[in-house]
Amino acid sequence: MGLGGYPDVTLADARAAARDARAQIKKGVDPIEDARAKRSALKAAQAAALTFEQCATEYIKAQKSGWKNAKHAQQWESTLVTYAYPHLGSILAQDITLPNVLAVLKPIWETKTETASRVRGRVESVLGWATAHGYREGLNPARWRGHLDKLLAKPSKVTKIEHMEALSASEVGAFMVKLRSMGGVGCKALEFAILTAARSGEVRGAKWDELDLAAKLWVIPASRMKAGKEHRVPLSEDAIRIIEARQPVAGSPYVFAAPRGGQLSDMTLPAVTRRMNAACVPHGFRSTFRDWVSERTSYPGDMAEMALAHTISDKVEAAYRRGDMIDKRRQMMNDWAQFCAMVETKGDVIPLIRKKPAA
Repeated sequence: MGLGGYPDVTLADARAAARDARAQIKKGVDPIEDARAKRSALKAAQAAALTFEQCATEYIKAQKSGWKNAKHAQQWESTLVTYAYPHLGSILAQDITLPNVLAVLKPIWETKTETASRVRGRVESVLGWATAHGYREGLNPARWRGHLDKLLAKPSKVTKIEHMEALSASEVGAFMVKLRSMGGVGCKALEFAILTAARSGEVRGAKWDELDLAAKLWVIPASRMKAGKEHRVPLSEDAIRIIEARQPVAGSPYVFAAPRGGQLSDMTLPAVTRRMNAACVPHGFRSTFRDWVSERTSYPGDMAEMALAHTISDKVEAAYRRGDMIDKRRQMMNDWAQFCAMVETKGDVIPLIRKKPAA
C-alpha cells in the first residue's frame, strides 16, 4: 500500500504509518479497505449535510411553482436573507438548535412582530424540509405550539394594530369630485378601485380579457386574488364609463397600463392621495365602503364581506356557501356608486335653548 510521496510524507512519517498498518494487519484489519471505508463514510456524511441556506434554497425551489406569484418567492427569500441567514445561513441544518432560532427572533419579536412571526414560520418550514430529506433529526426548534409559545409573547399581545387611514362615508363625495377633476391614469385607477371596493393590486393588474362589459362584470382570476379564489365584481355604470374611456396601450394587456405598457407601480395610487393632501390611503376606501354598508344601508354584512373578497371566517357557513350573491351585489355596488357621486354638506347646529347670560 502507498504511504504518500516525499517531501509531503517524511521518512519518519512513512515508518510510523507502516508500523500502524502492520498493527492493523495483526488485528485482522485490512488497512487499505479500512481507509476506503472511512473515505466513503466521510463522503456520505458530507452528502447528508447541508447548511440552512442550502436547505432554504432547495425548499424555495421545490415550493415556488405552488405559490401564487413570483413576488411571494421574493418575499420569502428577502426575509430569510435579512433576518435568518446572518444567524443560521452557514450552520448545518443538523446542528441548528433553539438558541440559534432565538438569536434570529428575539431582536425583532417586539419591534417587527408580524415580520418576525413570518420569519419563524419560514425557518420552521425550511427545517421541516431538512428533516423530511434526512438532513437533520429530532424536533423542530422553530415550532410554535408547545415550544416557542412558552418562550416568546404571543404576536397578538405585542403587535400594535395600525388601521389604514380612511375617510368617513360623509367625506367620499367631496373627495370624488376633486379626484374626477384630475387627470392621469393613476387617478382613474383609484376611482375604479373606489367604485369596485377592490384592492390596489387587483386594479393595477386588471386586464382587458377579465372584463365583460356586456354583462357588466369584471372577473379576477384566482391567481391574482389574495384568497386564491376567483372573484366576480359587478360593475356600476360609473365604473363602466371609466373602462370605456380607457385607450388600450399597444401590446399591453393592462387596462390601467403605465406609459410604456407595463403594470402601474404599487406607489401610483398612494401618490394620488398624497397629491390631493387627503387624510387617507387607497386601501382605506375599502373600510369606508364597509362602514357605508353598515351605517347607511340595510344590506347584510356578509354581502359586503363578499364584495371585499374576504374569506368567510365561519367554517360551517363557508362549507355551505355556493353562490356569490352577484345579482344582489350588483344593486349594492350601483347604490355605492350613486352615494360616491353625492356631496354631503354639513349643517350648522343651532341650539334651541340659549343659556341666560350670567347676572
